[in-house]
Amino acid sequence: MKIFIAGAWPYANGSLHVGHVASLIPADVLARYFRLKGDEVLYVSGSDCHGTPITVKAKQECKAPEKIAEFYHKEFKKCFEDLGFTYDVYSKTYSNFHYKEVKRIFLKLLKNDCLYEKEIDQTYCQKCEQFLPDRYIEGNCPSCGNVVNGDQCEKCFQIFETIELRNKSCKICKNEPIVKKTRHFYFKLSKFQNSIEKYFEEKSHEWKENAINLTKRYLDEGLEDRAVTRDLDYGIDTPVEGFENKKIYVWIEAVCGYYTASKKWALEYGKKWEDFWINDSNNIKAYYVHGKDNIPFHTVILPSILLGLNENLHLPDMIISSEFLNLEGRKISTSKNWAVWLPYLLKNYNADTIRYFLLNNGPEKGDADFSWREFVYSNNIDLLGGFGNFVNRIMPFIEKYKDSFKNLEIDSDMKNKIEQLYTSVGEKIENGKFKESIKLIFGLVRSANKYFDDNKPWELKKTDETKCRDVIYNCFQIIVNLLRLLEPFIPFCCEKARNFMDLPIFKWEFVEVENIKLKGNPEILFEKIDKSSIEKEVNRLYNSTMVPSIGIEPTTKS
Repeated sequence: MKIFIAGAWPYANGSLHVGHVASLIPADVLARYFRLKGDEVLYVSGSDCHGTPITVKAKQECKAPEKIAEFYHKEFKKCFEDLGFTYDVYSKTYSNFHYKEVKRIFLKLLKNDCLYEKEIDQTYCQKCEQFLPDRYIEGNCPSCGNVVNGDQCEKCFQIFETIELRNKSCKICKNEPIVKKTRHFYFKLSKFQNSIEKYFEEKSHEWKENAINLTKRYLDEGLEDRAVTRDLDYGIDTPVEGFENKKIYVWIEAVCGYYTASKKWALEYGKKWEDFWINDSNNIKAYYVHGKDNIPFHTVILPSILLGLNENLHLPDMIISSEFLNLEGRKISTSKNWAVWLPYLLKNYNADTIRYFLLNNGPEKGDADFSWREFVYSNNIDLLGGFGNFVNRIMPFIEKYKDSFKNLEIDSDMKNKIEQLYTSVGEKIENGKFKESIKLIFGLVRSANKYFDDNKPWELKKTDETKCRDVIYNCFQIIVNLLRLLEPFIPFCCEKARNFMDLPIFKWEFVEVENIKLKGNPEILFEKIDKSSIEKEVNRLYNSTMVPSIGIEPTTKS
């Protein structure tokens, strides 16, 4: 089976925070799991380096937008590596390869009668002497009245033209903009109404409920054509005579990044991107992983673009769209620095602790909350006190009995339980139910600790050494299989334990290991986080009001 996994592309206009990462970690779990199963996996993502959020940041910091984007792209790559993300390619939209491919896509859509020119009214700021990019306009949502900045409402998720906003003002100078004529290319999204309805009927049974509901709403309201060019200084040039000074709108070029990154991967590694994109068989399954604010771009817009290219391209199958993550009961706000930034978190805490907490407590089905108290207790109780404690308690006994394990067999009931667990956990991962899969695995952790406590091997070694050996053998086989079951979720500690036990990475199936070779001294899998850290981190959060700027020299003047 060919498994294509597409992780959302974060905007390269500021550091990542826990809210971003909570929606992205499931993609890495999928990639690791399917590789263990023996499937061929292509896992792609990258940094979204265009769009007005970046030019806004550049103006604020008096820097070139290219430098802003490149700085955060490098920071993102390091953070994802430190967090254990196993991308096959992590690309960026600010690259010659992406530029070339996006222009080809634009011209192909034009040739296929999916684009057309249109004279439109657009907001223009007389004081700033420029047409206003969407993020430079503030106003009230035409649908629900919420204050918005751009062309999508974060409250009702309506997408609109910014000229439709009520009470508009220029975000730069705060003056009210006027309406001025300009020409742009539009994408015939309405042309794909019937095709997307058919696609929705065929695929939506595999989607998250939020994706089903939001996509259905868009289809019920009727798909409307959308502008694909903008009057901007920064971005990909429109490859049509007379439109050279206009840029291809970020919503259409960035969402094509999955496709262009796959081609770049194939070129760099001598692979075939077609294996994961061309519909010549039923051997492809494509997962798209992102937050709920990106749903229409993956369930409506991207499929329409792929259909418009008429290249027999594979459309998204599974839509893994998380809800929002709050912080200490409040909505995360980057402008107010009400956020836990990923670089800080990775510098001060175990990557597996971060992964486990965000998977076990993340916004998979509904909005969730990052609490420092729960984060600390999650590490100390579940990881250290549960899994880590079980491994550490068994190790001295394994050292003692490892040479006498030959010709033993794991308890049949325990073996059946673990075999069933592989099946159940695998099914839940494939269906995007990561919380449920983790809870199933930690159910085994709890029962393993209980099995150890009930049998009291520290007493058995004095009274019945044969039974003691059998108990430890069973516990060892539980550990071996836990390391495989947990590898997609908390890979670093699993790697530490495997290295100490000299175990290879097995496939996603029950295994029984007889020959044990212990190498050196076992590493501590999890350190206890002092409870005083809770108060320290909460105070730090409340007392921090400044969003840090980046450490590069200014190159432009505001």
